[in-house]
Amino acid sequence: MQTTTYSVTGMTCDHCANSVSAELGRIAGVTDVRVELASGTVVVTSTEALDRDAVAAAVDEAGYELGVTP
Repeated sequence: MQTTTYSVTGMTCDHCANSVSAELGRIAGVTDVRVELASGTVVVTSTEALDRDAVAAAVDEAGYELGVTP
């Protein structure tokens, strides 16, 4: 298992968190997604390293932007 933290800009509420979580959860190999609104980060657990472009595309699909990794 691998856990990676990503910064996501624009998330302000539970709806935002749910949208981002749902999109990231659709990426093959993702086993858990935890959104931390206060810090604007998303912690993703996966069976293997994820392609950053795939993560960015999922976040974009949810309507947000992948930021610089903290």
